[in-house]
Amino acid sequence: MTPALILGFVGLYFVVLFAIARWTSKGATNSDFFVAGKKAPWYLVAFGMIGTSLSGVTFISVPGQVARSEFSYMQMVLGYVVGYVVIAYVLIPVFYRLNLVSIYGYLKERFGTVSHKTGAAFFLFSRTLGAGIRLLLVANVLQYLVFKQWGVPFEITVLFSIALIWLYTHKGGLKTIIWTDTLQTGFMLVSLGLTIYFLSAGLGFEGVSETINQVGESEYSKIFFMDDWLSGNYFYKHFFGGMFIAIGMTGLDQDMMQKNLSCKSAKEAQKNMMSFTAVLVFVNLFFLGLGALLYIYSTKMGISVPVVDGVKRTDLLFSEIALNSGLGISVAVFFLLGLIAAAYSSADSALASLTTSVSVDFLNIESKPVLEQERVRKKTHIVVSAVLFVVILILDKTFDRSAIFQIIFLAGFTYGPLIGLYFFGLFTKLKVNDDGVPVVCLSSVVITFFLWYTSFRALDGQMAEDCMFGGYKFGAELIIINALFTFAGMLLLSAMKSLKKWVKEEV
Repeated sequence: MTPALILGFVGLYFVVLFAIARWTSKGATNSDFFVAGKKAPWYLVAFGMIGTSLSGVTFISVPGQVARSEFSYMQMVLGYVVGYVVIAYVLIPVFYRLNLVSIYGYLKERFGTVSHKTGAAFFLFSRTLGAGIRLLLVANVLQYLVFKQWGVPFEITVLFSIALIWLYTHKGGLKTIIWTDTLQTGFMLVSLGLTIYFLSAGLGFEGVSETINQVGESEYSKIFFMDDWLSGNYFYKHFFGGMFIAIGMTGLDQDMMQKNLSCKSAKEAQKNMMSFTAVLVFVNLFFLGLGALLYIYSTKMGISVPVVDGVKRTDLLFSEIALNSGLGISVAVFFLLGLIAAAYSSADSALASLTTSVSVDFLNIESKPVLEQERVRKKTHIVVSAVLFVVILILDKTFDRSAIFQIIFLAGFTYGPLIGLYFFGLFTKLKVNDDGVPVVCLSSVVITFFLWYTSFRALDGQMAEDCMFGGYKFGAELIIINALFTFAGMLLLSAMKSLKKWVKEEV
């Protein structure tokens, strides 16, 4: 498949998105941009959230990492289910009761302005990194397949990717994204199903049952890892880590919750979350099955994992097989449509949510005159796009591991404090000194990083019994440790406030 043909399909796809954007953005207001006027049908939101949650990372990186970690990712997905239940029946009612546009407004109600800004700042940092990794992934694929062959610098590829998102979201925002994400999720799921079908046919498997049997009997299909509690993929680490990651990266993330807040009521938002949860479990299992098929096929056909700058890039195996292994034009087309749909359904909402958080949490846009609000929002949208461009270029020089585990690893540090803050606020009635909250959050990140880094460095070149923590390897549970440190820090702040009050009264 030639670079020109690939770019042609990309162009046609975006013509459709631009048409939807033009239709949905007519007469759009700031309320439409931020929360779709709170009129979005829950079933459309639920379907679109599948694409947002999965993104291009799941589409490429989850299948790509199967050779290294088998189906262990499903342990984390099972933890997600419990986390989504907590979101639906604990967080959503609170956010709707307070009638929030930005979910970090809760922290202002509970603790004060400094806590509000701290929570929003952690989200901005977290989501910017996450969106950067997701867009970096699709930019790498486009660069590898198209622009590199034309001598186009990687920076231009990244700029092109971000510009496309900005063009179809800058007017309608979330009102547009709910409809475009519905379309993109549909493309992604159709692409997933058809790719599995074509790969199975290429391997000579007869029917669904043989495909399932071959995947199940392969060396990649082990799901549960309960033998070594020191390892990073131990079941309980993945399960409970997944639960907290879901709470942090969905329930306390403006990007994902902004869609929930666009529903007409808390009850409809809960329907959205639970239907989204049911579908997500099976979709992730299908992606892991796809990964097993990719490696079975690559072994049979003698296809190697692509190497870029001397590093094996498992994230590129799917694209290599889809476009360059002779499976046919149909596989190539559906791969491209699925990749673009998955990547941009996540990236567009990230850009809108980052714009929302900066506008509402830091620029106090709701207190400004209507005409001024629109001007501020549009400028913010441009600035956020520029920041995302810079972040992607930095990430490109920094990370070389599987994208899905980059995101999970970083989430342990960036979402942990948000979980600690919200849990303290929701499950205690204690008061704290608002000014001390940033110190608590940053301290918990530093301590958690120290624990991870010390154990990581100690394992390098030493016997496990001589290492710190006895060779224990931190995994997804980092986010739990971080949240606990934050919660403990908030308890300390509360105790200090009570002690100060007692001393003052005694004096």
